[in-house]
Amino acid sequence: MSERKSHKLGPIVSSSHLAQGAMPALSEFEFGLIMASHAFHRWMVRCMTAAGHPGMSALDVLVLFSVHHRTKPKRLADICLVLNVEDTHLVTYALRKLEAAGLVKSGKSGKEKTVTLTEKGEQACIKYREVREDLLVDTIRSLGLKPETASELARELRVLSGHYDQAARAAASL
Repeated sequence: MSERKSHKLGPIVSSSHLAQGAMPALSEFEFGLIMASHAFHRWMVRCMTAAGHPGMSALDVLVLFSVHHRTKPKRLADICLVLNVEDTHLVTYALRKLEAAGLVKSGKSGKEKTVTLTEKGEQACIKYREVREDLLVDTIRSLGLKPETASELARELRVLSGHYDQAARAAASL
């Protein structure tokens, strides 16, 4: 019988050279964030496809949900701010795509262009929620994740995103 040796691999990271710095745990966190981000984007696309709206990107879905939020007209700048998207042309493209699909419609508020959800867009959001409840929420609840814990994780991610934004601004000035 062969004896197995126990090896300490260290933190699971995407780039070992970053884990060699002053805070290896941050590299571990970043790798988890990368994995979660890609999985979440893949989920949104596939969930929206299952909801009957194939061909949408993750950003298209996020923009649709942003327009749906609180059911009041949104400006491009508001959507970009809420989603933390610098490249307004990406959101503009998503809005054009959503409008072509009949999910949103353009309007005006004074001199500014606005966008609102159509009935078809409302139905798409409802169907997405139903698929999400059936396929994702129930399985995550079975893990025992408490709502308070999920809220705390969300708060921590928002705080950390502010630090990454500040660091990005500093890096842009170098």
